[in-house]
Amino acid sequence: MHASARTLAVALVPDRLLSRAVVAVGGTLLLALSAQVAVPLPFSPVPVTGQTFAVLLIGAALGARLGAVTVLLYLAEGVAGLPVFTPGATVGFARLAGPTGGYLAGFVVAAFVVGLLAERGWDRRVRTAALAMLVGEAVIYAIALPSLARFVPAERLLDAGLWPFVAGDLYKLALASLALPVAWRVARA
Repeated sequence: MHASARTLAVALVPDRLLSRAVVAVGGTLLLALSAQVAVPLPFSPVPVTGQTFAVLLIGAALGARLGAVTVLLYLAEGVAGLPVFTPGATVGFARLAGPTGGYLAGFVVAAFVVGLLAERGWDRRVRTAALAMLVGEAVIYAIALPSLARFVPAERLLDAGLWPFVAGDLYKLALASLALPVAWRVARA
């Protein structure tokens, strides 16, 4: 099922550097807005946010390289002090070094991996889009949990960094998996 290496952004936006820059900045705006949708958890230093939804969409729509660069640009905006991260006590580089830093680093890799799968056509059908998104979620947790382990006792790690997020992440994954094939149908029309 190796479709053309076109992503949704390539199908919709002219192939120019300025166009790609505008798309990347738009992606950082989506990510910043999704970070503001945050529900703090009293038993975890990690809030529930809309960021994973945005990261999955960015990776799938923009592809591996532009998706990862977009998330890196978002992180650079946050480190520079722009109010793009989830509201909280730490700002700038301290956010990357804190309990949520592993999640933020995982976003970059997840956007790349989901983008790579999208470039191979996995974003065209709901089932394969869902699988690509699930792989992206697994990548985020594979990077986030070892990082969070520096801040949470081992016996509480999964309760603080994984289990409270699974249902919401599956919901966001389902929404993103439905959105992409629909967007492709619209793009082809």
